[in-house]
Amino acid sequence: MDVRLVVGLGNPGERYRRTRHNAGFMVVDALAARSGAGHGREEADAWQVDARVGGEDVLLVKPLTFMNRSGLAVDALLAARGGSPADVVAVLDDAALELGELRIRPRGSHGGHNGLRSLIETMGTDDFPRVRVGIRKGELPDDLAGYVLSDFPEEDVLVVQEVIGLAADAVDCLLREGVGPAMNRFNGPQKG
Repeated sequence: MDVRLVVGLGNPGERYRRTRHNAGFMVVDALAARSGAGHGREEADAWQVDARVGGEDVLLVKPLTFMNRSGLAVDALLAARGGSPADVVAVLDDAALELGELRIRPRGSHGGHNGLRSLIETMGTDDFPRVRVGIRKGELPDDLAGYVLSDFPEEDVLVVQEVIGLAADAVDCLLREGVGPAMNRFNGPQKG
């Protein structure tokens, strides 16, 4: 397979567009806009568009299967293109990280994230890089599902835009230079 899949995790539809859980979709949208990729298309249960990121040809992907079934769309795309899980870069929200923090990892567990769990279960491995985008501000409420499915508050919009841009930079760096350099440069709190 000559094209990597940059997969943003989120939920489809206007209702979820600005929610914390859609940080992955937001990063993919930012990468598409930066690369001038156009409007994309809906195929195989995913919005997708060909783009050039980090000096590589990539397929930017937003699964339209809802978060808990994200792996189904990604697995279908890999099968259709003859790819493997090593071709995937996952981008997702992380409620364990403070808003403004990024964490890049070469592999690992799902950490309770249902979209990542679906990718790992469907592909049969956790051996693919991921870019986690912090979405927490202060203490997490008891209703975690309600929290991640709520919109970012208005006062955080500028910080969110900044961290989405930094996460897009991190994906670019990961593709251009590899996971190690991207981890060194972007893991932890981001200074604007």
